[in-house]
Formats: sequence, C-alpha cells, structure tokens
Amino acid sequence: MTHLQSGLSPETLEKAKVELKENPDTAHQDIQEVRDMIITRPDIGFLRTDDAFILRFLRARKFNHFEAFRLLAQYFEYRQQNLDMFKNLKATDPGIKQALKDGFPGVLTNLDRYGRKILILFAANWDQSRYTFVDILRAILLSLESMIEDPELQVNGFVLIIDWSNFTFKQASKLTPSMLRLAIEGLQDSFPARFGGIHFVNQPWYIHALYTVIRPFLKDKTRKRIFMHGNNLNSLHQLMHPEILPSELGGMMPPYDMGTWARTLLEHAYDEETEYCPESYTLSVKDLEKDLSPRAMKRSQSVVEPGVLKRTEKVKSEEENMQPLLSLD
Repeated sequence: MTHLQSGLSPETLEKAKVELKENPDTAHQDIQEVRDMIITRPDIGFLRTDDAFILRFLRARKFNHFEAFRLLAQYFEYRQQNLDMFKNLKATDPGIKQALKDGFPGVLTNLDRYGRKILILFAANWDQSRYTFVDILRAILLSLESMIEDPELQVNGFVLIIDWSNFTFKQASKLTPSMLRLAIEGLQDSFPARFGGIHFVNQPWYIHALYTVIRPFLKDKTRKRIFMHGNNLNSLHQLMHPEILPSELGGMMPPYDMGTWARTLLEHAYDEETEYCPESYTLSVKDLEKDLSPRAMKRSQSVVEPGVLKRTEKVKSEEENMQPLLSLD
C-alpha cells in the first residue's frame, strides 16, 4: 500500500480495488497520465494538480484516465465560468452561513451500510427572504469540498435525501430550469463525488413537473439513482435503514438538529451575527431567478408531460404513494 492509500480501511481498500479498479502499484502512473493531459487544455487554469487531488477524480471515474481528466477539466472550467459564485466560498459568507444554519445541507453522523455519507435537505426550510438558491448551492459545494478530503468518502461516496414536505408552489417558483441546470452542472458534471442515490420524499406534483423539465440534462447513470418515494417511507427504508435516519424521515433517531453540520464548519463563528446583503452578490441571478409563474410554467409545457400541470387532488394523492422511480445499478 502506498501513501496514497493511507486513510483507507482494509475493507475500503478492497472495495476500491474491486469497484474502482484502483491498483496501489500503478496509482502514481495513473495520476501522471491524467496530469500529462493538462497540456491539451491551455484555456483552463488548473489551480491544483497534486497527487492526492487528482486521485479523487480517478476514483470518481473508476480510474478511466480520459474520464477522470474530463471531470478535472470541468471542475476548473465550471469555476472559471462562474467566478462570482466562488468568491468568498467560506462558511462565514453571510448567504452560505444562513443556508447552513437552516440545514442546507444537513449531514447525518452515521454512515449507511455501504459507508456512504448521508446528506439531507428539508426543502421547506428555505427562507427566500434571507438567501438565494445560489447560496444553497454554494453551501452544498463548500460542504462537499470539506467532506471529499476524506479518502473513505472518495471511495464510498454520498447519498442525498430531499424531503419536500410543506414546500410551497411559491417556493418552487424560484427553482427555474436555469438555476437547476447550474446545480446539475456543478454537482453531476464538475465535482469528483460518487452519488449512490438521490431520494425524493413527500414531493408535490409540481416537483414532478420540474423533474420532467431537468431530466434531459441528467446522465443515464444519474437518472438510475433517482428515487421518487412520495409519502411511502417504507420504500425509502428498503434502501436506507431507519436505524440511522431521523424521525422526520420515519427513522429511529431523534429529530434532526439543523445546526449540526453548520456548527462543524463554522465552529465559534456559528453564533456570530452576520448581515446578508443580496445586492452585494454579483452573479447574474436576475436571469436565474426569473419567476416561474403559472404563465412561465405554461411556456414549459412543451417539455413537460402533457397534463402534468392540471393534476387533480386524486392524481396528486396517487403520486404521493408511488414506488421508487428507478432502481440502483
């Protein structure tokens, strides 16, 4: 075992070998082959190219050199294309701090049975008067940057659970396709994390409508890892043991304390007062936050399933009891 595999348990080492085709004897050569490709993209500023950093991209793409380099390039290209989004990417940034304190994201202490870290989002907690969707995305990316330093998580990956309980249509109107696409590009296409599952629970009909809009931007691999549970928590528990879930998700653990992960990142700064000034944020949020009003949603019907915006209460009730949309590989 080389120093690059330090921090991995024997079980995870074996998993990396079997699932990711990671070979300690050739790890340095694999890394160098990816590094040698950097010269082919002089348009990108590769700000970090050390062995440990490149290794996480190889693990995220199962040691396919070309795919690992493409992910590495997209990681820095995404940051170059969205410079304002990555200014002051710190937990103490007012917008990020507010999002973190409201549980965007929440991070459970216990891992799942596959050693994956579980992120949870209670969508209704989004206080749109205090921070934007972009602040939430920044908080999630910052959190992942922190957690991906753990080599165990580089191999085992993450699971995301989004609870849409009490998430209103008014709140959903801020989730424009352009904003959701920004999130997809940042998480699916430009970050070296392995997502083993994305679970939606208690989702209303208009979340199904939004999912239909963004579905074309999702890779087949991502689609296969998305589950729509509705209010059927039993189907969630078939994949995520209730012993590690908070009571809000039908689990056996106490209710989730939204400040848990925020305190980890902020430490002593958690209780300090900060003032958020949306005007100081220079990303072109104007285009991203065009109100998805009923009129705008009408314009989206060309890509939304016919009739999805005219759900009756009966249909909505049936949707809430639907089984997982897709299963894992």
